[in-house]
Amino acid sequence: MDKVLKQLPKKAAEKQKENKKFFAKLRKKPPKDLDYVMQELHEAEFERTDCLTCANCCKTTGPLFTNNDIERISKYFRMKPQKFIEAFLRVDEDNDYVLQELPCTFLGEDNLCAIYDVRPKACREFPHTDRKKFQQISHLTLKNIAICPAAFNIVEEMKKRLP
Repeated sequence: MDKVLKQLPKKAAEKQKENKKFFAKLRKKPPKDLDYVMQELHEAEFERTDCLTCANCCKTTGPLFTNNDIERISKYFRMKPQKFIEAFLRVDEDNDYVLQELPCTFLGEDNLCAIYDVRPKACREFPHTDRKKFQQISHLTLKNIAICPAAFNIVEEMKKRLP
């Protein structure tokens, strides 16, 4: 997995132009069955891919924490939301709550998440390749293929499947 992760940013950069063109076309005229195709590709990929061997998303990027996430996680820790914010989060340039530092504070040496059952929505949905109206988040997918080998594979398979 280390070799794959080392090569991923380069491979994603090499495909950047091709992927941008593909997603621009997809946004203009998404196939009627796009959501079904994406669901199928997503499920097939995650039958082959074990996130615990990777955890690159947790090591290199931080999720956005919604107010609901903060409430849920602080309750889990039996902390006041403001104390949780002070201990773990900061406000980024978009005025969103994000982790103070990376890799994620809650990621264990074994790549297990200490707050898995109450993790942020952004973590639960990552890499967002099974979202409805997938064509609307292409900017996010373009970022994620440089981070997540599964997202990279899904997009490559998607380009083969869709005209």
